Amino acid sequence: MAMRVPNAPGFSSMLKDGAKHFSGLEEAIYRNIGACKELAETTRSAYGPNGMNKMVINHIDKLFVTNDAATILRELEVQHPAAKMLVLATQQMEQEIGDGTNFVMVFAGALLEYAEDLLRMGLSPTEVIEGYEVALKKTLEILPDLSCGSLKDLTDGTEVTHAIRTAIMSKQYGNEDFLAKLVAQACISVYTKTKTFNVDNVRVAKILGSGVLSSSVVQGMVFKKTVEGDVKRVEKGKIAVYSCPVDSSNTETKGTVLIKNAKELMTYSKEEENVLETQIREIAESGVKVVVAGGKVGDMALHFLNKYNLMAVRLTSKWDLRRVARLIRATVLPRLTPPTEEEAGFCDQVFVSEVGDTPVVIFQQDSDENAVSTVVVRGSTENIMDDVERAVDDGVNTFKALTKDQRFVPGAGATEIELARQLSSYGETIPGLAQYAIKQYAQAFEALPRALAENAGVKSTEVLSKLYAAHQSGNSKVGFDIEAEGADVKDVVEGSIFDAYLTKHWAIKLATNAAITVLRVDQIIMAKPAGGPKAKQGKNDPDDD
Repeated sequence: MAMRVPNAPGFSSMLKDGAKHFSGLEEAIYRNIGACKELAETTRSAYGPNGMNKMVINHIDKLFVTNDAATILRELEVQHPAAKMLVLATQQMEQEIGDGTNFVMVFAGALLEYAEDLLRMGLSPTEVIEGYEVALKKTLEILPDLSCGSLKDLTDGTEVTHAIRTAIMSKQYGNEDFLAKLVAQACISVYTKTKTFNVDNVRVAKILGSGVLSSSVVQGMVFKKTVEGDVKRVEKGKIAVYSCPVDSSNTETKGTVLIKNAKELMTYSKEEENVLETQIREIAESGVKVVVAGGKVGDMALHFLNKYNLMAVRLTSKWDLRRVARLIRATVLPRLTPPTEEEAGFCDQVFVSEVGDTPVVIFQQDSDENAVSTVVVRGSTENIMDDVERAVDDGVNTFKALTKDQRFVPGAGATEIELARQLSSYGETIPGLAQYAIKQYAQAFEALPRALAENAGVKSTEVLSKLYAAHQSGNSKVGFDIEAEGADVKDVVEGSIFDAYLTKHWAIKLATNAAITVLRVDQIIMAKPAGGPKAKQGKNDPDDD
């Protein structure tokens, strides 16, 4: 009988074979900080208008070419537990604001990098954490004072365009003015109608062909499909929306029909047709001109729809069905019955058009105030259109943030340098070891203008020295001039480069909390992984968009 050699004494001996255990500064904290720094370094080169694109191929071989940090991190499927904490912080930022994910990643990476220097100097993680918490509190006190104005009227197209331009610029540098105008138009029409704003009400339809500058806004909805019947255009018509198929109805329970001769068979078939014709005739007599179905439209039903001159549109997605109902103010009916006045919707124009060589069905309202707007994005490749869609998404989310808080702060690194300057001065007044952590926290803000400068191919030290010189002389609205030939600075308020106050507030808060969470870990205990195939995380519902 073979003898079993016992494990060495210590914590590892209490765990199953195959389990891993790391503890202490070297093994746990520095290892975690190293992983987070690597991840932050990956997205840092994608920060700002001149950020480089990343080519990411995900687990199902889908190709992404983008500089959007949220997309990159979502598709990378990061496995390291500490780095995952930063990814979770960026996901929280994406859900809360919808923009500023790269800011969170770069800033959290810088905080951990400077924390490592403090730990190597001999400070304990607790002292660093306390210093960071004090610095965060002070930062959130200073930030409101840096506000350089607010959006006075959320329905003024020019003001809104200036406000969301910067967010779009970081994804589509060069097309930002054109796209900002489109997004502003779409957002304002939805906001004016309801006085509340839901991101889901601004849709994006991507149609291959032409170029980005051929994109447009439709006051309504656009679907990449064609109609079922012969009627191709309806103006100022009542619309009935059904979640069921438009076809001869089947009974709820199974039944057997006994037919003895050919005459009975003919009568049965004729009766079925008559029932269907009666249903469609009643719908037509109620004044309805368009039928929107959530299921298939049967051949016999299509014949009667054409006979009574009704347009038939089939939408397979239940979400699209709900959005159309919201746009035309209709109630989705579960059975093929004539709608009442309250249940029927109304649309100024429903027509089939061709964009490029793609047939589309457009539900369009003539007014400038609608429950749903669609930005029709054109582009020469799928990747370009995907990137434009992300830019539009950032613009829409920035508008949403502005509906909650209308304040702006200067962009282009101006806010970060001013925070760094004021925090450094504040750190001098704090007694004890916390002042080292506060000063390093202030220095971490430099990582953002530094990244902007490096990605633009300019010497970052030169830019930082010019920024500090301008801010010391009292001009807190000076930021990095990205359009200049060399390392130059300018008044960003005059250049209309703004960031939403809420975006900055949440990004600083989430990045600091993520960094503190990583620093609080002093042991890593990993159980032996279970065998067998791993379950795929996330939703797999194709309709869930």
